[in-house]
Amino acid sequence: VQLVESGGELVQPGGSLRLSCVVSGFTLGDYAMGWFRQAPGKEREEFLCFTGRDGSTYCADAVKGRFTISRDNVKNTVYLQINGLSPDDTAVYYCAAGSRLRVAWKVAIMTPRSYDYRGQGTKVTVSS
Repeated sequence: VQLVESGGELVQPGGSLRLSCVVSGFTLGDYAMGWFRQAPGKEREEFLCFTGRDGSTYCADAVKGRFTISRDNVKNTVYLQINGLSPDDTAVYYCAAGSRLRVAWKVAIMTPRSYDYRGQGTKVTVSS
């Protein structure tokens, strides 16, 4: 099983990025997927967005309106579109896969250890 994130880079404030998470070793359509991030020097892994096996989506209030999650089961890829980037968005972003998660289970989907697999992350730096 592999989850490989990409798309992170140095961007200026106000810019946009689309992060990708390509999965292998399992069928994406059988899994719910989440995006998290970890800011430099912080232990906490912040929940960002979730997409269920049925295509349902949910994003944390803190990023709602700026972050959008989507999935392409044919391409085995999950995306995270980020708009209006600010220095506070600087972090390592990673995706995670969970076989039994549902969008209605808010506490579970926002908890990293609820997921079965996770990637290594892609670094996003927002700076002028």
